[in-house]
Amino acid sequence: MRLLVVEDSPDLAASMLHALRAQGHAVDHAADAATASAALAVADYACVILDLGLPDGSGLDVLRARRKAGDRTPFILATARDQISDRIAGLDAGADDYVVKPFDLGELAARVRAHARRGQGAPAARLQLDGIEVDRAMAKVWRDGVEVHLTAREWALFDALLGARGRVLAKPALEEALYAFDTTIEGNAVEVYVSRLRTKLGPGVIETRRGLGYVLP
Repeated sequence: MRLLVVEDSPDLAASMLHALRAQGHAVDHAADAATASAALAVADYACVILDLGLPDGSGLDVLRARRKAGDRTPFILATARDQISDRIAGLDAGADDYVVKPFDLGELAARVRAHARRGQGAPAARLQLDGIEVDRAMAKVWRDGVEVHLTAREWALFDALLGARGRVLAKPALEEALYAFDTTIEGNAVEVYVSRLRTKLGPGVIETRRGLGYVLP
């Protein structure tokens, strides 16, 4: 999934980026409101983790502007323990959830997955696909009852296709699920990961639509 972390604390941001990228997510980082607004204007995110206290303004202003523009991306607020009024204001402004600092990174990752699934219209974590069983919450896959081990990037691409089941995803959309802004994109990366997934999951799981992209039927 493509995620955006808006956090001005270098240490906390580094920890969040490391934890989320280790799960295969493509994660962009913004340290202030202006950078966050610019990123949200040009990229589609599965979820945004938004700090409220930013050096150039309030994260609430970023949230309100996105909701006013019709953006329905899930937002999780990161707040200090004594910011109860800000939490209430954030939820009233359209935030989907909040975590209180200091928060557990594992809990944050679970909340991100849950809200991203709901944003895709697929709240259920457990899925069945013609002999393939998937637990999106645990990022695990079984083929005919045997667990299949996917790399972080393989899972990221497969999860993007799961979130768009029945819809064709073009190569640029899949690249967005694999790479953050500051990452060099390999020209044939999508084809490579699709080939690896077909080897592990079976040739009929992912279909190619010539000139359009890939789809999970």
